[in-house]
Amino acid sequence: MSEFELTLKGYRLTTAEILYRMPDHPAVLQSFIWQELDIAPRFPVLTKFLHFWETSIDGKLHSVRVAARGLISPAELKLYGHELTLH
Repeated sequence: MSEFELTLKGYRLTTAEILYRMPDHPAVLQSFIWQELDIAPRFPVLTKFLHFWETSIDGKLHSVRVAARGLISPAELKLYGHELTLH
């Protein structure tokens, strides 16, 4: 499915800042930025990724901050009664 079709189905651009502990140095936090189209507020794509992280990656999760914004919103799309012709 294309990104445009996903946005029409309610998917939003979701960004997550993931802080995790370094496997060799647990006192050190590392930052990872994840960005994908997802559905708020359940975030099934992010949840699947975080489950993969916990089962497959050594770095233990410390915290996750999430921000989501619709790519297309009603305020951005307006119908106008004019037709314009460009070269």
